Amino acid sequence: MTAAVDAALAEAWRTSWSRLVGLLIGQYQRPDLAEDAVGDAFESAARHWPSDGVPTNTGAWLLTAARRRVLDRLRTEAVHRRKEPLMVVDDEMRAAAAAVVDPFDGAHVADEQLRLVFACCHPALAADDRVALTLRFVVGLSTTEIARLLLVQESAMAARLTRAKKRLASSGIPFAVPPADQLDTRLDAVATVLYLMFTSGYQPGSGPVTLRVDLGDEAIRLARQLSKLLPGRAVLSALLALLLLQHSRRDARLSPSGDLVLLPDQDRSRWHMEEVAEAVGLLAEPAPLRLSGPAPGPLRGPASDEQAPSSAAVSQLAQEYRLQALIAAEHATAPSSADTRWDRICALYAALEELTGSPVVRLARAVAVAEAAGPAAGLALLEGLDDALPRHHRLPAVRAELLVRAGDPRRAATEYERALALVTSDAERVHLTTRLADLPR
Repeated sequence: MTAAVDAALAEAWRTSWSRLVGLLIGQYQRPDLAEDAVGDAFESAARHWPSDGVPTNTGAWLLTAARRRVLDRLRTEAVHRRKEPLMVVDDEMRAAAAAVVDPFDGAHVADEQLRLVFACCHPALAADDRVALTLRFVVGLSTTEIARLLLVQESAMAARLTRAKKRLASSGIPFAVPPADQLDTRLDAVATVLYLMFTSGYQPGSGPVTLRVDLGDEAIRLARQLSKLLPGRAVLSALLALLLLQHSRRDARLSPSGDLVLLPDQDRSRWHMEEVAEAVGLLAEPAPLRLSGPAPGPLRGPASDEQAPSSAAVSQLAQEYRLQALIAAEHATAPSSADTRWDRICALYAALEELTGSPVVRLARAVAVAEAAGPAAGLALLEGLDDALPRHHRLPAVRAELLVRAGDPRRAATEYERALALVTSDAERVHLTTRLADLPR
């Protein structure tokens, strides 16, 4: 019975969390109460379902429980604030709830999940707050998971989420979908959220389940819906291509025992090549893209980056996603790991770093440069990154790998130990521990 309840709770979390939060926000206009109430409803389900049985309609059960929690909180607030009798408060609350127009009932955005994403991405909120709120409300990630994904301390992320929810509750910002003619103003923010939603599914976490393929499926579904709603946007074509390329390797990322399988060691026969072909086709569309250094050659297959640039304005985010997708396409279209065109990947990473100035991009570029020009060249690119990425375990992990290749196992061991002190994923900890144990003594 416990296993069945656990499975039902997990399924309800995946399918109902954001829908329930959205419905409660639409009815009561209180994002802070909505999230807390849904969380309380799941806690109540964990207490009652083992003895009462899993309800036939878990979503309806959770919605009823969550609504009760919201009403209890609103009654308490109203009584404390106004010192009115409870009966008067209840009458006023019912009247106010009946008068609410659901802000998610916008016919121009038909998808319920997408409406909630657009609502979370209100331009009056700081960009980082929009992303954090959406990952919390729409995806249901914990504060710890969001902090790890955005490379910030957990305490700072908790404060950011609290601040953003209070601002929504007290400022009168309409938590609603914008009119059809204003959707483009939130497009980059929405695209960023979908990208991070996808990334959260493939960021190794703790526990036995290290990947959330369902989040990848959902991010791609929403990206497709968004492309239908706003066709011809460069940022959406680039985003969808990137997600498809990364998602195509989902069945080869873990071994049968659940261990991580690095890209060079993956069984390419298990990659979903129909998704690779779709992504390559999307990348064949012209895009205004400037590459630093010598222009790399075309992609294998029909896609090429050599077409004349379009005169249409393209956001920096669209260029970032396109560059990332071109890099992923190089890996996906290489017949084998040995056939990877590292010179092209190095040029693309150089362009991406020039565009973003991101230390994470520099880290990835160092790996590519090491493949193309040797470990010493890669190690040189890692210089100065420790201050920029003080809590990022992959920096010492990459440095350790390059030191092994450079013939310095003693320093490599020190870097592996640093990485192990920072890593939070069980699967990655196992991998690093194995690498450290395998060092020559």
